[in-house]
This record gives sequence, C-alpha cells and structure tokens, in this order.
Amino acid sequence: MKVIDILTKSRSTLFSFELLPPLKGHTIDTVFDTIDRLKEFSPAYINITHHREDVVYMPNTAGEPVPVKVRRRPGTISLAAAIHQRYGIDVVPHLICGGFDAHDIEDALIDLDFLGIQNILVLRGDADKISGRFEPKRGGHQHAVELVRQVQEFNRGIYLEKLIENPKESDFCIGVGGYPEKHPEAPNIDVDIRHLKEKVDAGASYVVTQMFFDNAVYFKFVERCREAGIDVPIIPGIKPISAKEQLTNLPRVFNVNIPQVLVQEVDRCADNRQVFDVGVEWAVAQSKELKARGAPAIHFYTMGRAENIARVAAKVF
Repeated sequence: MKVIDILTKSRSTLFSFELLPPLKGHTIDTVFDTIDRLKEFSPAYINITHHREDVVYMPNTAGEPVPVKVRRRPGTISLAAAIHQRYGIDVVPHLICGGFDAHDIEDALIDLDFLGIQNILVLRGDADKISGRFEPKRGGHQHAVELVRQVQEFNRGIYLEKLIENPKESDFCIGVGGYPEKHPEAPNIDVDIRHLKEKVDAGASYVVTQMFFDNAVYFKFVERCREAGIDVPIIPGIKPISAKEQLTNLPRVFNVNIPQVLVQEVDRCADNRQVFDVGVEWAVAQSKELKARGAPAIHFYTMGRAENIARVAAKVF
C-alpha cells in the first residue's frame, strides 16, 4: 500500500522506522534482528536508506595510497524486497541523486516497479566527503526536485528513451525530506521551505523531517509550511541520543540544535549507559507530545540499533 494511503486511512499516530543496509560483506541477519525486535509495535512501513559511494585510500601496485570510490552499503532495493517478502510490511527504499545518473535512476524505478514496491523517498544525498560540496554524477540530478520530476514522468510512462512504444505507467508514492532547522546549505529557513514546496508541487505526497530534539521547532516548521501552501502530511523524525559524543557529532553532521536542558542531562551522566537511558526518556517525552498533538506518524532513525527505539515505542505505541 502507498504511504499516503496508509496515512490517510489511519485515525491515530503511526509508528515507522529507518534501516541502513548492512555493510558490504556483512550478513542481512542484523537487519532482520532489528525488525524482529520492533515488529511487535506494528510498523506502518520501513524505510531503507540509499548510500552514494565513499572514497577510501588503497595501495596501488607501487604500494602508494590512492583514492578509490567504493559503495560500502549496497543492496537497498534487494533489501527492500527481502523485507517485504519476509514480513509483509510495506517498504520505502530511498532514491538519491548522489552517485547516480538519470539512467541509473530509471533502471532502479523499473526494478522497483517489477517488484511491486510502490513507495520511494527521494533525497539529494550527502555532499562529497572530500570536497564538502555536492556534485552530481555526469547526467545526474543536482537537486531532489529534479529527481521527483523524473519519478513523476516515469509514473506517466515517460521514459528517457522517448521512442518506446506503448510505455507502461507506474504509480509510485513519493516522499521527500524536510528540515525543521533548515538544510545546512540553505541561506535561511524561508528559502528552504520554498524549495520544499517546489518538491511537493512537483509530485511529493508527504514530507518526513530530519531529526530534531525540540518539538517547538517541529510545530513551528509545520506552521510555516502550511502558511507557504504545503498541505501534505509532515512526519516528524526522531532519534534518541545514545552516547556523549553525539552532542558534538549530531549537530555537525545533521545541522541540528540540541536543547541546553538535554545537554546538561547528558553531561551529568557517568557513562554512555546512562546517556542511553536519558536519550530514551527524552524521546519518549517528545513522542508522547507529538502523538497528543496529532502527528500523522513518528519516524524513528535507528542507526542500526533497535533497543532504544523499542523502549520508546513500548511507552508510546
């Protein structure tokens, strides 16, 4: 079922979560273990991330280190199919601009359509880790809105090769990302919301937000989106803090602010086990308020861990 239909038919706040494909060479069982731990909370759907290539340095024939591009977490589409087949839960594989050209994207859409997967989350993807800038693959997309438009054209049976006779139409439900504290590359929140509206106008059916730790930020973001004419569901994304180093890592990587009260609670912890507990309780409080205020769903970023999400879900769902 399409995510927008799941959201529309539900009369209560839904539970969903995001998984990473296993590292290359690792077993799929770790993903299944996470789902087994969380399936008791009846997830409405499961997201599977997509990752562009990383750059690692490997020795050449002369023994000198040279940069080599490798994809460390392949398998998004096959993992989505495996999860859907094993558990019967709707899946939302991510599609990203980074590292893929338009033909790669079209091939992925054909694969997903053949597999009967109706949902995708469209994202631009991360900037290059060396240059710090986002550079599309030759023939690829610079912005997520361009990828949304390609998916919508594919939905209408418009392929890159315009000469295809009697092309098959598809029916993908498209989700996009939103940034309550603005995308790190946006000059301000108004410009960022304008870009978000462009993605919705291009065909996105719902928005899922980047993580945040202050619900007031989310509520204000939704209000500003509504004022800008964005009327699709806006799903809050939550991640429980689980280690002291995340006080610096999360703001740096995800451009999020952490409330001073939470910072002080974490600083008082003697070890990361205590931080883990603090993170769970903070996420529980966030989730209960979001549910009470009528959030359509709460989307949890697992980062490959299930224990803290399970503890939160047990108290909220």
